[in-house]
Amino acid sequence: MSIATLSATPPPPSSKTAHRTGRMFALTGAVVGVIYGYDTGSISGALVFLSKDFHLTETEKGLVNSILVFGSIVGALIGGKLADALGRKAAMLIVAGSYAVFVALSAVAPNVVVLDTVRFLLGVAIGISIVAAPLYVAESTPARIRGASVAAYQVATVAGIVLTYFVNWGLSGGGHWRWMLGLSAIPAALVMIPLLRLPDTPRWYVLKGRTERAVEVMAMTDPDVDPRVEVASVEAALAEESGGSARSLLRKPYARAAVFVVGLGFFCQITGINAVTYYSPQIFEEMGFTGSGQNFLLPSFVQLASLAATVLAILIIDRLGRRVVLLCGIGTMTVMLAVLTAVFGAGELQGATTWVGFAAILLFTAAFNFGFGSLIWVYASEAFPAQLRSTGASVMLTADLVANLLIAQFFPSVMAWAGAARTFAGLGVLALAALVFASVTAPETKGRQLEEIQDFWRNGGRWPASAAVPTSASSGAHGDSAVPPTTTS
Repeated sequence: MSIATLSATPPPPSSKTAHRTGRMFALTGAVVGVIYGYDTGSISGALVFLSKDFHLTETEKGLVNSILVFGSIVGALIGGKLADALGRKAAMLIVAGSYAVFVALSAVAPNVVVLDTVRFLLGVAIGISIVAAPLYVAESTPARIRGASVAAYQVATVAGIVLTYFVNWGLSGGGHWRWMLGLSAIPAALVMIPLLRLPDTPRWYVLKGRTERAVEVMAMTDPDVDPRVEVASVEAALAEESGGSARSLLRKPYARAAVFVVGLGFFCQITGINAVTYYSPQIFEEMGFTGSGQNFLLPSFVQLASLAATVLAILIIDRLGRRVVLLCGIGTMTVMLAVLTAVFGAGELQGATTWVGFAAILLFTAAFNFGFGSLIWVYASEAFPAQLRSTGASVMLTADLVANLLIAQFFPSVMAWAGAARTFAGLGVLALAALVFASVTAPETKGRQLEEIQDFWRNGGRWPASAAVPTSASSGAHGDSAVPPTTTS
């Protein structure tokens, strides 16, 4: 049914009711973000104790982490098709229900085989959420708060990781690893209640030809716009987005853009951020800190600094520019990895040296969230035209998760084989390579319209001479870009 043949638009709800509905969409998405962050980081504390209970080798420790990432790759590959076929709301319900079930099962696992199986299934749910949750938030919130809503989801994910470490610290005294893994089942089950009451997104209703329902939901969520006009715009955008394929990414003029976003996605994880997220208690123990209090509480402060860095990046990204934020973040990561190499290479760690190492871990993690964590999805959303945008983001996410899988599986084994100093030196070399790669390939897109950015790639990775440099007044053009957050941090 076309817009022209629609029956009269129903009377819109009050402005206050519509604003409340739009915020409820954003709130439920943010809760799922917190749960996702918590489930990603909860293993860091639990692994210390379950390794002893299950008598795990270093390789088996790596598998407990990497099996989750492998499941995430599978989930991410099917997440888009699932969200399109069943709906964004249905995908979110599947995610929340799967979180509740598989988290609870992981908490009662009798052996490592059952634990690995359940964590693979939990990883599939996480992979689906990586795709579905940002779509759900971006497509269901009013344009004027869309940027803030998506940013809130990103902050919520980091906040979930922060929460993980404080919970791990509180439960570490008794070695309660089952509670560490299982607590998030409660909010996962509760968030299904508001999800059941909310409609799907207007964009999905248009995708399924249900334009009348799309107009109704648009009127429910955004009273500041004409719902007919907005739904017509969605129809036009969907028509423009059809036809993108992975093969198109290999052809000019977007092969250069594909190399950039895939390389950025791979470097984002291979430089070791999730080594800190997954194995921070072991790293701090290697650094010389003793006792569960220090080894579980100190990572909490590291993640609080990461949360602050994420918020700071969101506040300044449209003022300083993408390149400045990205290169500052990667450059700081490189320096901190050099410091960690020196700290671990100094021999027996004690006194001030241990605190230098702690400061380096804190700044390394904060720098990741300031640079890579805040910029990677922004660049993925800006680098391609509409018909290739979701395809490019999917390919980049796959590169990101593959690198994450390598770190999760092999970091503990490499640490045991090569020692901490050589391990962090290797990560430092990779971070330096990432810095060179980003400095050569990353464009400055601050204040540029999406059409202008396409001209950058069509011109061989250079701005056309006719393209004027945006003034500060024009910055922030992408403040309402619907960009999902990074997978983990």
